[in-house]
Amino acid sequence: MMRNDWIDDDNYEEEILTLNAFFDDHTMSVHLVENNPPRAKRGSPGDWSLVKLSERLLTHEELDTLATAIIETATYDRESFIEIEEDGAAVVQLRNLRIAIAMPPFADKYEISAIRPITKLSMEDYHLSTKLMKRLETRAEGILVTGSPGSGKSTFSAALAEFYSSKDNIVKTLEQPRDLQVDDEIVQYSPLDGSMEKAADILLLVRPDYVIYDELRKDADFQAYSDLRSAGVGMVGVVHAGSPIDAIQRLMLGGRVELGQLPSTVDTVIHIEAGLVAKVVSLSLKVKLPTGMSSSKRDLARPVIEVRDFEQGWLEYEIFTFGGEKVVVPVKGGSPRTGKQDRSRYRGVPGQTVPVSVSYSKKKVKVYAGRKYAKQRLEIYADDIYLFTTVIGKNGESSIRIKTRQGSMLVDAMEEGAEISAKVAQ
Repeated sequence: MMRNDWIDDDNYEEEILTLNAFFDDHTMSVHLVENNPPRAKRGSPGDWSLVKLSERLLTHEELDTLATAIIETATYDRESFIEIEEDGAAVVQLRNLRIAIAMPPFADKYEISAIRPITKLSMEDYHLSTKLMKRLETRAEGILVTGSPGSGKSTFSAALAEFYSSKDNIVKTLEQPRDLQVDDEIVQYSPLDGSMEKAADILLLVRPDYVIYDELRKDADFQAYSDLRSAGVGMVGVVHAGSPIDAIQRLMLGGRVELGQLPSTVDTVIHIEAGLVAKVVSLSLKVKLPTGMSSSKRDLARPVIEVRDFEQGWLEYEIFTFGGEKVVVPVKGGSPRTGKQDRSRYRGVPGQTVPVSVSYSKKKVKVYAGRKYAKQRLEIYADDIYLFTTVIGKNGESSIRIKTRQGSMLVDAMEEGAEISAKVAQ
């Protein structure tokens, strides 16, 4: 049903004057919490600071009035919409502001967070190599854009969407909320009846050349991404992850994508840090002996996914099935030591940071540290938050059942895009 009672621009400015008053040209987001002073993140992606805007504490009544004004404005402004409205929570796209509102019973107090894009870039602004630009234009059709929250993933994805559109491609987006800053010729879709799968079904009828999926969080998101890619649609998925390999493992988690389909689903992973392209890896499938296996055991050759640094061509990881489980093995930096050496001189000391990789199966989570740390206790962290302590076995890894508290904690942390790290325990 069409609405005839749209508000005009002057009324719009009046309605959200209180919220706009917190923003200046360098403000990325504003955070208003009951019984706290207003705060804002100012700067640019990867280079910002949290500043206090006032000493005065915000009251429940003030935030309730502001939240009501935001909801009412989004209802009647033709360029705004309400993405989610539940008991105690709402997500609103108020023109170029993405606003999350939380209140009891969902939260213990009122909170309003408003995020505004402060920059819009084109692909030329990223100064990418000719090699990468050629791949994006001609070969890469299953792309993941990874990075931590606020790193600039969505800004890059919007630039990539407009790049593909400028090459005479039909480009659509799947978003929740719809906050990518893209040109008018790119139609932005959201979940249909609460389902991304239904939205993906409709998109297939539209026959797009590329779809920007912002962002992949749940099993249903990864499944919709995989289904669209299998149908021949060029896909760009945005994923919270601390590194490219973390994003690949999230794609594999719980059988979201079969190992043999992985390179055809995702062939390129672009990692964003501080608003810049920090790393790019490519995926390819080969039948070979995994690195480190004796060449005399040719009968152990198997399909292996190679993860290589795109610019340098270095092999960094191999992904393959071993003993019925999918394993992710880091191979960069040489082979393990051999011979009867005094291994104690190479063992980690308490507090030392240990590089680890994590692999998943339906039943187990494996933390691989290498034989150097065999029989040592490692403290496992997610984004520098301590999770648990585990013992590394003789084979250089610790195997943890997913159903245990430690296993579920580790899987949950990876699902949330946390960076997994380890230290030698005291």
